[in-house]
Amino acid sequence: MTQEIPKCWYCGEEMKKWQPPEDSTWADTGFQWVCFNDSCPYFVRGWDHMLKTQNVKASYRLRIDPKTGSKGPLPCWTDDAHKDHIIDE
Repeated sequence: MTQEIPKCWYCGEEMKKWQPPEDSTWADTGFQWVCFNDSCPYFVRGWDHMLKTQNVKASYRLRIDPKTGSKGPLPCWTDDAHKDHIIDE
């Protein structure tokens, strides 16, 4: 069975499979779908939002759990954060 690759509803780019690190909240859920488009408006706006509301230099990427359908932000502290866990197929 093949699973359709979801597209980010903020930028329209195909999302990528991402393997959560062993010490993360999602470690036991398997892979997550994540938008890794550095030009995605959700990611780009996140930098200003986090600085203004939390006083931290961080942003977030859209994340979807393929098993439950739950979605939310994946916190990022740099443009390259989490890219080392992208699952290439």
